[in-house]
Amino acid sequence: MVDVYVEVIREGVKLPYYANPYDAGMDVCAAEEIVIEPGRTAIIPTGLKFAIPEGYEIQVRPRSGISLRTPLRIANSPGTIDAGYRDELGIIVHNSSIVSNVKNTREHLGLDSKGNQQGTYIIKKGERIAQLVLAEVPRMNLKLVDSVKDIGTDRGGGFGSTGL
Repeated sequence: MVDVYVEVIREGVKLPYYANPYDAGMDVCAAEEIVIEPGRTAIIPTGLKFAIPEGYEIQVRPRSGISLRTPLRIANSPGTIDAGYRDELGIIVHNSSIVSNVKNTREHLGLDSKGNQQGTYIIKKGERIAQLVLAEVPRMNLKLVDSVKDIGTDRGGGFGSTGL
C-alpha cells in the first residue's frame, strides 16, 4: 500500500474509492454538473488535488460501463497525473456523438443511458466518471548508439504487421 495525499477543494466532493476489494482502480466523481454537446470536449472538475510520491503516477482510465453505454470517451486515455502536479484533477471527456446523427438536440442524455445513443450528455455532480490507477514509473536511461539493429531481437514490421 502506497500513501497518496488528497486535498478536497470544493464543497460536497466525494473522495475516490474502490467499489470492490480487489479493483485495480478507484472511482472518481464529478465535482459539478457539466453538459457536453456532440463533438465537444470538456474538463470535468473533481474538486481534488493530489500529492503523489516520486516514482509513481496516477493513471486516469475510462469506466467500462460509460464506454459501452455512451459515446463519451476519456480523450487522453490513459491520462497521467505526474508526481509533481499539484493543481485540481480534471478529467478530459469527449462526446464522440456525430452531430448529423443526433435526433433530439434538446434532450440531455445521462450516464445511465443505454444503447450508446448519440446526443448531448449531462454529467451530474457526484457521478462516477473515471477510475484512477496508481502505477510505479521506472526512469529511463537513454544510451545513444549508431544503430539499434543488432540490439535484442527485431520482430520485423510495424503498424499492422502481425495481422488482424
